[in-house]
Amino acid sequence: MNYYIKNATLVNEGRTFVASVFVSDGMISKIVSDEESFDPGSATVIEGTGKYLIPGIIDEHVHFREPGLTHKADVYSESRAAVAGGVTSFMDMPNTNPQTTTQELLQQKFDFAAEKSLANYSFYLGATNDNLAEVVKTDPQKVCGIKLFMGSSTGNMLVDKNEVLVRLFRESPCLIAAHCEDEQTIHENTVCCKDLASKGEVVVDASIHPFIRTAEACYRSSSKAVDMAEKFGARLHVLHISTQKELSLFRNDIPLRDKRITAETCPHYLWFDDSSYEEKSFAIKCNPAIKSHRDKEALLRALHEGLIDTIGTDHAPHLMGEKFTGDYFTSKSGFPSIQHSLDVMVNVLPNDLPLLVQLMCHHPAVLYRIDRRGFIREGYHADLALVDLNVSRRIKNEDEYSKCKWTPYHGVQTHSQVTHAFVNGNLVYENGVFHENDKGERLLFKI
Repeated sequence: MNYYIKNATLVNEGRTFVASVFVSDGMISKIVSDEESFDPGSATVIEGTGKYLIPGIIDEHVHFREPGLTHKADVYSESRAAVAGGVTSFMDMPNTNPQTTTQELLQQKFDFAAEKSLANYSFYLGATNDNLAEVVKTDPQKVCGIKLFMGSSTGNMLVDKNEVLVRLFRESPCLIAAHCEDEQTIHENTVCCKDLASKGEVVVDASIHPFIRTAEACYRSSSKAVDMAEKFGARLHVLHISTQKELSLFRNDIPLRDKRITAETCPHYLWFDDSSYEEKSFAIKCNPAIKSHRDKEALLRALHEGLIDTIGTDHAPHLMGEKFTGDYFTSKSGFPSIQHSLDVMVNVLPNDLPLLVQLMCHHPAVLYRIDRRGFIREGYHADLALVDLNVSRRIKNEDEYSKCKWTPYHGVQTHSQVTHAFVNGNLVYENGVFHENDKGERLLFKI
C-alpha cells in the first residue's frame, strides 16, 4: 500500500520544515515541499498537520530476552512496545538462554525474528573467553556487531582473559560494542559492603548501587577498552556511559563517519540520578549504576558537545517480582524502557528536536553503517514515526506493551505521543492499534 503523509513538520538532518512524504513500495519515493503540486494517486492520505515526522528511531541496545527468558519478554511483545514508541529498528544483545555465542544460535535468532518482529532487527554475537573462532566468522554486512562484556551483568558473559581481549580487538571483523565495568573493583566493593552491613554500619538498599558499581569501575574498564581499540585499530562503541570521568576518553573533533571509538548513553542516565533511588528504589537498579547529579549534568552537556554519539535504551525487562522480591543482592538489574525513550528524550531536549533525531536516528545509522535507514531521504526505506507534541499525559504502567507490564517512568509527565509508525513503508502502529500482517526486515550494513 502507498501512503501520503501530508503537511507534517519534518525533523531531518538538522532542519525542521513543513513537507509531505510519498511512500511507495516500502520506500520514500518523494519529499514534497508545501509549495509543490503533487498527485499521490490512490495512496492512503495520513494528515500530518501540526505533527512532527521523524526517521524511525534505531535502538542499538536492547535485551528482548528470547530465547530462554520469554516469561519476561520476547521479540514479538517487545517489538510491539518498540514501534509504539517510534522505534522501527533494534539491535538485540546475546545474553539469552542459550547465550548467542555461535553462528548457528545467531542464525536461529534471525529466523524467529523474521516470523515475529514488527520492527527491523539485527542481533549481536556474544564474545566469550573461548569462542574467537565463531567471532571471526561473523559477516559484518549482515550482523550489527560483537558484544563484549568487560564487566559481568545479567547472564554473566564476562571476558576477562587478557590474551583473549587482545585477539578480539585485533581480529574482530565487526564493530565491538562493549559493556565496561572493572570486575575486580566491583568485587572488592561488594565484599566491603557486605562486611559493613554485617556490622550494621550501612543499610544495603538500592542507593548503595553506585557505591558498588562505581564511576572508577566504569573508567578503569572503559579506558582499557579504548586503549586496546587504539592499539589494534578496532571499531569500538562503548555502551551506556554513565559517568563524567569517562567522557574524557572520547573525541568530538572528527566526523562520526571517521570515528573508530564512539560512545553511547541511555535516557535513564539523563533523567534519573542518585537522588532518585529514594523514590524508585530497585526499579532503577541497572548496570552500570545510575550515578550522581554531577554525572547526569555532564552527560547532558556531552550530548551538545558531540562527545556522546548515540542514545540507546538498554531496554532490559524483568518481572516486578524479580526486581522487588528479596534484597539488593537478589534484585535483578535492568528495566523496560523502549516504549518511552522518545518521551523521555523530548523532556531532556525540549527545545532541540534536531539533536534528538541526530542521536537516536541519524547517528546509529551512520555509526553502524546501516543500509538506507535513519534519514528521511528519497530512495531510503520508509521507516518513519509521526509524533504529536501537543499532548499532555502521564506515563502509566497499565499502558505498557512490554510483556513485563511496568516502567520506571511511571508517573512521568510527557508532552509527546507517537500516533503512527511505519516500518518499510508499512503502517504498523496507528493511534494505539497495531497492524501486524507485515513484519520487519533484517538490517544490512554497508562496510
